[in-house]
Amino acid sequence: MARFVLNETSYHGSGAIQEIVTEVKTRGFKKAFVCSDPDLVKFNVTSKVTDLLKGAGLDFELYSNIKPNPTIENVQTGVAAFKKSGADYLIAIGGGSSMDTAKAIGIIIANPEHEDVRSLEGAVITKNKCVPIIAVPTTAGTAAEVTINYVITDVERRRKFVCVDPHDIPVVAVIDPDMMSSMPKGLTAATGMDALTHAIEGYITKGAWELSDMFHLKAIEIIARSLRDAVANTPKGREDMALGQYVAGMGFSNVGLGIVHSMAHSLGAFYDTPHGVANAILLPTVMEYNAPATGSKYRDIAKAMGVPGTESMSEAEYRKAAIDAVRKLSADVGIPADLKEIVKPEEVHALAESALADACTPGNPKDPTVEDIEQLYRSLL
Repeated sequence: MARFVLNETSYHGSGAIQEIVTEVKTRGFKKAFVCSDPDLVKFNVTSKVTDLLKGAGLDFELYSNIKPNPTIENVQTGVAAFKKSGADYLIAIGGGSSMDTAKAIGIIIANPEHEDVRSLEGAVITKNKCVPIIAVPTTAGTAAEVTINYVITDVERRRKFVCVDPHDIPVVAVIDPDMMSSMPKGLTAATGMDALTHAIEGYITKGAWELSDMFHLKAIEIIARSLRDAVANTPKGREDMALGQYVAGMGFSNVGLGIVHSMAHSLGAFYDTPHGVANAILLPTVMEYNAPATGSKYRDIAKAMGVPGTESMSEAEYRKAAIDAVRKLSADVGIPADLKEIVKPEEVHALAESALADACTPGNPKDPTVEDIEQLYRSLL
């Protein structure tokens, strides 16, 4: 038995944000609590949506106390501000951080017994659906607009925790590549590699099956052909990446990930490393580690990555080809090749313990020990 959860409604393509006004009016929503991070507000990305609300005479309040790795405090001040605002729905505009913050706020407003935030960790069965969310991604990466997960940072305990809850999925997702056009190159590359990690980990995770495979293989194919163009800021590259990351999200949200994400979560909690950068650096190395537990799946990955002649390759050849193709894409879009600038060697054991305890670890195709994870970190120093 397998469960699949997707958005009720999603809009795709240039100009899709116009549909927000129609959705708000059709659903009878009165006032929006708009979650968006300070940079997006400053660079007038958020205003692309709030101007539409103003033009339609729709009331809203803006909340922007959101860090790139959102914290318990960001969520709690958001909950307090939501209660004061008199809002009845949320609009999340941003990358994973804005959407994750909105999900946590929406869940807590509907389930006040979780006001401590920490009690939401893991696959918690909340009683009520969260406050309705309209999610508008500004990065092509996390796919938080279509997933049932969100990740919050516990600053005090130096850890990130993953919350998995079908009640948090946005009712409407608006995937408009025009909202992503102001993303700088580095962020486009990092979030794009995050999306590729979702697709590859989702394809080899223990919970994978045919329905999820369909999304993951297509996502790998779209991302592999379009990420370089998106980094070069071509409209077609942007549009394809917007779709590719969403397609990956439709899959992995329902079947889980693996230790690339576990290890990236630790790096984010310890060093505030951008999540996409952490995933991109780790992905090829962890793929090598996992290869023996993946059957013939790397042949499919290599083929989806655009590698020619995979049919006639031996197991060793197609595994190497898949990993090399990922490494090459990562290098082409300017991702660092190692963790030398990020990790303090004396903290490797603590990082590994934190990664082993992460919610993504059980999905990994190969069961790692803390020593295995330490070794993977060290190999990138």
